[in-house]
Amino acid sequence: MSKQSGRGRVVGLPEWDRCAVMGVVNVTPDSFSDGGRWFDTTAAVKHGLQLVAEGADLVDVGGESTRPGATRVDEAEELRRVVPVVRGLASEGVVVSVDTMRATVAAQALAAGAALVNDVSGGLADPAMIPTVADADAPFVVMHWRGFLEGGNVKGVYADVVAEVVDELRARVDAVLAGGVAPDRIVVDPGLGFSKEADHDLMLLAHLDRLHALGHPLLVAASRKRFLGRVLAGPQGVPPARERDAATAAVSALAAQAGAWAVRVHEVRATADAVRVARAVEGAREEKDTPGAGAPGPARTAANPPGAGSTPEARTQSATPRAEGAR
Repeated sequence: MSKQSGRGRVVGLPEWDRCAVMGVVNVTPDSFSDGGRWFDTTAAVKHGLQLVAEGADLVDVGGESTRPGATRVDEAEELRRVVPVVRGLASEGVVVSVDTMRATVAAQALAAGAALVNDVSGGLADPAMIPTVADADAPFVVMHWRGFLEGGNVKGVYADVVAEVVDELRARVDAVLAGGVAPDRIVVDPGLGFSKEADHDLMLLAHLDRLHALGHPLLVAASRKRFLGRVLAGPQGVPPARERDAATAAVSALAAQAGAWAVRVHEVRATADAVRVARAVEGAREEKDTPGAGAPGPARTAANPPGAGSTPEARTQSATPRAEGAR
């Protein structure tokens, strides 16, 4: 259950009544789709606030590119990039996630007001990460990960990608639980694009129900990724990353319909609209299946779009994570 700490940040897993939209702020010069655009602290904070205005429920701030072939930045530089942006956004009431594989960065970001830690390595890159998150009682996103991608898309060989990702994520979640992180603080992420080819990513999206069986809220991060480029490829070749936002919104709607806790995206407005439509359709289905139901529910959802007329804290619900497969 969410609550406020003495420093004012949200403690516990933020919860929404439908799939949340996580906007991305990359404070990097080399991220695959928007590197360098928000490298300045002032520009990054302004962009994060704009994402909230467009419908983001929370903002994921990262200072290190995880694209295949990227070289790691040192700890001091990552701290310089990330912490001021987290502090600036949190001071404006934004629910902030910190995207980092380093325990020191996670700790300082949490102290600066971040609400949760999003570690693409699931705690494998830094042995101190899990104790740090556990000590802070912070929510933790555990992504499926098979190692650093400095040499390319490594270890992307699967006999059954869905079964193997589920099994490997389950093992990772068990390790995180054993390290002291509370069960209701864990979110799982299938790691689309990480050590996976396009057909692997599509297969995982087709079987999100299998990931729900892990019993934890699900984050889907498909935004602008390579597999979407492969799907959209035509006579002119593969479209660049920033021309994949409509496809990202389509995946977001599918993920929302499948019960995802949140979707992580670079361009928020289209995805926020797609999630609203998916929720409205689901609301209509629920109304139809409810004996004696009165007026349908979509109008109620449309009247309260993500980001409209409320602060991030007001949109955050103080509730335990939804049960497996719930919307």
